[in-house]
Amino acid sequence: MATIGDVARAAGVSRSTASYALSGKRAISEEVRQRVAEAARALAYTPNAGARALATSQTMVLGLLAQFYEDEFAPAMMQYIRAVSDTARTLGYDILLVTEADGARALRRITDSRMVDGVVLLNIAEHDERLPVLRAAPRPGASVGLPADCSGLDVFDLDFEEAGRVMVDHLHRLGHRELILISQPEHVVHRGGAYVWRLRDAAVQRARERGVTLHAVYGESRQPAVGRLLNTLLDTYPSATGLLLNNEAAAAALPSVARARGLRVPEDLSVIGRYSDDFAATFSLPYSFIESAPDRLGSMAVRHLVRRVESTTARDEPYVVRFISPELVSRGSTAVPR
Repeated sequence: MATIGDVARAAGVSRSTASYALSGKRAISEEVRQRVAEAARALAYTPNAGARALATSQTMVLGLLAQFYEDEFAPAMMQYIRAVSDTARTLGYDILLVTEADGARALRRITDSRMVDGVVLLNIAEHDERLPVLRAAPRPGASVGLPADCSGLDVFDLDFEEAGRVMVDHLHRLGHRELILISQPEHVVHRGGAYVWRLRDAAVQRARERGVTLHAVYGESRQPAVGRLLNTLLDTYPSATGLLLNNEAAAAALPSVARARGLRVPEDLSVIGRYSDDFAATFSLPYSFIESAPDRLGSMAVRHLVRRVESTTARDEPYVVRFISPELVSRGSTAVPR
């Protein structure tokens, strides 16, 4: 295995110059940098992570704590993991994905041992047991998701309250007066998934203000249960003219349910979902939707975290809580009710 010394000799420079040329820590002439890069490629040189960590106090690794719950739709979670991973790679960092059920213990292990330079948390609960550990850790952290207490970390999330209001307002303006809202499974709420009731409560309140009847129910996370639920709701509320979906599994199941019932969208039923454009493309969903923006949220969290890791001044800056405003992407699935 080639060493930095081998690269330096092949490029005709000192070890320190070769190291600086590869790391970008100091200004090196373009000619020398190219020569060192070519030597590294020819020798298939890979920097030693342990040696780099000793020399710079950086591992160039970010921890990503996520969990795959049976009561959540896994493809939706994967979008956030991919966004964090892609942005980290762009910035020169690797990702250590940790899915241990005891998230607090896992977080303590990777931060106390200095395995990572910083941590991104997914699956945030309202009162998340990982947050006290992260606040006390020697490494900074960022959260994709809004906890009850945001102190001690940078938080990035979709404005779910506004998303609920936008959904109701859009259909109200078209003349709809009876709607169905399908949220995530109730287990997610019991676990502390605040995004579920943030959208739900805001939608219920806005419907009340607009004089709209809103049937708010908890959904399922997989077939065939979610398909049965859709059929039950459409049978139970035949006068409802609009369907709001804060549940990716329900959105993915709706096209087959609608076809089986001979239900036309938007002629018979207007539909608005809450998911990402990539999710819509993956499942060929023809419905208008609130963009959940996992790519933007993951990128924002990682870029802000890396800035804190790499800048001594950024480490002392106040923590931030930033929301992405909901964007309604029209796919022609809403119309004036019959």
